[in-house]
Amino acid sequence: MGSHTGRLTTHVLDTAHGKPGRGISVHLYRPHAHGRTLISSRLTNADGRCDQPLLEADAMESGTYELDFDIGTYFAALGTDLPEPAFLNIVTLRFAIADANAHYHVPLVCTPWSYSTYRGS
Repeated sequence: MGSHTGRLTTHVLDTAHGKPGRGISVHLYRPHAHGRTLISSRLTNADGRCDQPLLEADAMESGTYELDFDIGTYFAALGTDLPEPAFLNIVTLRFAIADANAHYHVPLVCTPWSYSTYRGS
């Protein structure tokens, strides 16, 4: 196998409260024709980041991935007034990695009512 040097990281920013999203479950999947395969799971720290990359070194392969962020549980735990069911619960971001030797940073900026992402650094 090759010796890839890339890594995949993430970061959650709660713009409704103006702070990092702490304690959010993040799951990384590899989609395929019959569903998807779980690759890694993490919990965000006090800075809204994961302590370890979601992918790194030879685990980093080009292709399509999905990140699931459990923001519904996060906002409910903060006591946010949410309808039942919440408008946003699990936010899924589908993205692709083209260069397994690059750093891909895929942040989630969210509120209980909206979200966005970008390729960070």
